[in-house]
Amino acid sequence: MRHAAFFRNLNLGRTHAPNRTQFEAAFHDAGSDFAASFLTNGTMVFEAADATDAQALVERAIARLVAVCGLREPALVRDLPYLARLVASDPFADVDRATVYDCYATFMSPQVLIGADTPHRNAKGDVEVLRYTAGEALTLARQFGASPGSPNAFIEKQFGLPATTRAWNTVVRLVAKFA
Repeated sequence: MRHAAFFRNLNLGRTHAPNRTQFEAAFHDAGSDFAASFLTNGTMVFEAADATDAQALVERAIARLVAVCGLREPALVRDLPYLARLVASDPFADVDRATVYDCYATFMSPQVLIGADTPHRNAKGDVEVLRYTAGEALTLARQFGASPGSPNAFIEKQFGLPATTRAWNTVVRLVAKFA
């Protein structure tokens, strides 16, 4: 089964980050027969038997990346069939794209507990959560002033756990290419 690992704070080729060859090699060395880096934003598509095997494989790949380049960032794993269902649900269908900076999926830790009182908007109003899933916040960012809101900063502050964000179009393109 194919999975995607979304690394936090990883841009290929930067300081303490692998290049594409090192990134893919870490997953091959960790035991995956298939590993393909998607874009340069720290997204890896790889094969593993199931969710437990995928998480263990990612942990081994992270250990290799620490040794190769000093990268010490977590990765959040989703299987491709799940991502395909998420994309098919078309969560941003009713959004007027002219009114927002962009649409995002923020991948969160499985330990995040979302309650009825969990905020859906940051104080400034430039980040809005349209929907929480069991592991994602599907968000809109608006730009008031010089820069748009940061869904990742909002979610990490809200829950106190690492998260990583991708533009929704990136998730759609990843599913189209690999699912």
